[in-house]
Amino acid sequence: MELVFLTDRQEALATIASWYFDEWGHLGKGTTMEKVTEDLHSYLNKEQIPLIVLAVEGDEILGAAQLKYREMDIYPEKEHWLGGVFVSSEYRGKKIASKIVIKLLSIAESLNVKSLYLQTENLNGGLYSLLGWQPLEQVNYHGVDVLVMEKRLSV
Repeated sequence: MELVFLTDRQEALATIASWYFDEWGHLGKGTTMEKVTEDLHSYLNKEQIPLIVLAVEGDEILGAAQLKYREMDIYPEKEHWLGGVFVSSEYRGKKIASKIVIKLLSIAESLNVKSLYLQTENLNGGLYSLLGWQPLEQVNYHGVDVLVMEKRLSV
């Protein structure tokens, strides 16, 4: 397995858009597959946020995750976020998400990010608790109960 930037594997953009639309598209008012695809074009970066890291095996896309800005509008002061963590169903349970998240933490540190935030529907923190993220608060956001977590980085 290899971790690469979406910008280096742009042929994966349609797959990632489909995953994101199928998983979270219902949460945004008026969200369409075309809008999700269009929005992902802003993630075609390597050295600045927003960006996406992919887990790949040859031509197969296994998973993806994002570094992004201000994911939750109720927290305008929280700037840098981890989001869009997704692993294709046939590859789950193989620590792929952990590897992508760890890679993104390293990238965030290299970009001088001091704190990274995320929201998860797993209200006990799941994978993120295991990786050292700290819970901040549980909120209902767009009709979904989520746990907001923070990871302070050593920059």
